[in-house]
Amino acid sequence: MFGAVVVGVGIAGSVRIRDLLNPLPSSPAEHIKLVGFVSRRPLGDVQLVNQVSLQEALDSKEVQAAIISTDNRNHEESIRMFLEAGKHVLVEYPMALCAKTAHQLWEMADQKGKVLHVEHIELLTEEYKLLKKEVEGKELVKGTLHFTGSPLDEERSGFPAFSGIARLTWLVDLFGDLSVVSAVREERKEKSYSRMTVQFQTANERPLTWIEERAPGMKRDKTINFCFKSECLERLPEAPRAAVGLFMQDLILFAKKLSGQVSKEELAKEKGRILRCLDLANEIQALCEQTPKIYS
Repeated sequence: MFGAVVVGVGIAGSVRIRDLLNPLPSSPAEHIKLVGFVSRRPLGDVQLVNQVSLQEALDSKEVQAAIISTDNRNHEESIRMFLEAGKHVLVEYPMALCAKTAHQLWEMADQKGKVLHVEHIELLTEEYKLLKKEVEGKELVKGTLHFTGSPLDEERSGFPAFSGIARLTWLVDLFGDLSVVSAVREERKEKSYSRMTVQFQTANERPLTWIEERAPGMKRDKTINFCFKSECLERLPEAPRAAVGLFMQDLILFAKKLSGQVSKEELAKEKGRILRCLDLANEIQALCEQTPKIYS
């Protein structure tokens, strides 16, 4: 059994606690035992689970793993503290708001022989699984992925290339390594409006566009237009609800890694994808900040 604490009790943290208390029967998740939770707020107990201090979690021999569900800006510090304390770590994406930091943290995890697992539930959705099947084996001509949503607090969530890394991960997972051709961001601060547009090229020099657009009242949605030599996909596939929740699927994957059930090849491939996406996010942010378009 691996004793674990949940750090952060927002919406995702509460789901993590629920899943740890009710693991999928006969799954590897049954081998993770919830010891307590850590929160900056004095909550007493949540779902009958005791609150523990951060220092207690770091020092406890009962705790072998930490599940970090805090604001994006706090991920780096939390990962570093728990790795230094000799704990395994599961953290929500993005693992850090700087690619260099992410590389350093992964190097620390490797040196200490600890699992560093970055949650990417966007790859576990039934919608995405069907999309990947439809894309597989087809030759891309050009494509666009456009995300819309309400504004985020960037002090807590990071630059859009990092807070939106789930969409970037889709593109890299679907079409392989990408290179950034251009990136620009338009802001209308008085309207809390933001639009980031990134132009990529695939390894075969095919153009891909990624747009992150946010404004008050804007519906959370993703639209695609992927044109292949054979056909164009202009809408995401309709998919049934998964039998197992996304966070539970992710917890099972973490448990498999803890018990050595994931091959070194799979681990290396996943690590490479995550760090490559963070490298791209860093490059995108730098380009956007060179030529900002701000309208008051």
